[in-house]
Amino acid sequence: MELMIFPFLILVIAAAALSVFLHFVPLGLWISALAAGVNISLFNLVGMRIRRVEPRMIVLPLIKGTKAGLDLNVNQLEAHYLAGGNVDNVVDALIAAHRAQIDLSFEQAAAIDLAGRNVLEAVQMSVNPKVIETPTISAVAKNGIELKVRARVTVRANIDRLVGGAGEATIIARVGEGIVTTVGSAEKHTDVLENPDHISQTVLEKGLDSGTAFEILSIDIADVDVGRNIGAQLQTDQAEADKQIAQARAEERRAMAVAKEQEMKAYTQEMQAKVVESEAEVPKAMAEALRSGHLGVMDYYNLKNIEADTDMRGSIAGHEVKGSSD
Repeated sequence: MELMIFPFLILVIAAAALSVFLHFVPLGLWISALAAGVNISLFNLVGMRIRRVEPRMIVLPLIKGTKAGLDLNVNQLEAHYLAGGNVDNVVDALIAAHRAQIDLSFEQAAAIDLAGRNVLEAVQMSVNPKVIETPTISAVAKNGIELKVRARVTVRANIDRLVGGAGEATIIARVGEGIVTTVGSAEKHTDVLENPDHISQTVLEKGLDSGTAFEILSIDIADVDVGRNIGAQLQTDQAEADKQIAQARAEERRAMAVAKEQEMKAYTQEMQAKVVESEAEVPKAMAEALRSGHLGVMDYYNLKNIEADTDMRGSIAGHEVKGSSD
């Protein structure tokens, strides 16, 4: 029984040792590289395993690039892989640029890839320009009519400005700004409707692709719609605001008049109180004058006669007014 187990253990150990050996020494990948004419040593592949680099991610793109006629070496690809780059995508971009006769070095492609941009898509966009459609942009002409404009911007990637250049959002924002400025400078909205390509020409002359990763080839106006009469609406809103201001001022004046009226009533009552107070002092003054000899008895009776005469005249006048009214 022990004699049967021993060969089995040896077989298991041998299989495990072979598996570990093939893991650290990728013979199949090395043979594929040699067959493709790529000169890479077996020790280099083992070193990749030790440095925790997946050999397949380096060797297969290297084979692909060598077959396409690119001058690449293992150290370049491994350094880019260790930096967190996409080696396969970079090699594909280099092959596409080589086929399209675009001057693109490995250093440029690696920098673009590490900057977070899709370098293969950028090369493809250099060959086949991309069309960016703007959202509906609202602009108002000088006569107050709103126009809703949609544009299609044809751009081509600028390889030299991909690192540090602005993206599509900047292109859309600048084109929108140019459309608003152009429509806003038109005297009438019909001028824009009659000649919409004037918007394209004006916007293109502004050099909107400066500082971006793209080169604007053309700007085409896809659609122009007439919107609201913004000028009339603003005038209506202004008239309503003026009306409310006038009403507020009238209410303020009315409140001031009411307050003034109440003030005058209070002042009148105050004056009447002073009159009553003064009238109450008259008998005292007359008594004092009689005692002091400044007023005689005859003078007092003459004064009373005058008062009676005055009351009689007032009574007669009151009856006459009442009779005439009847």
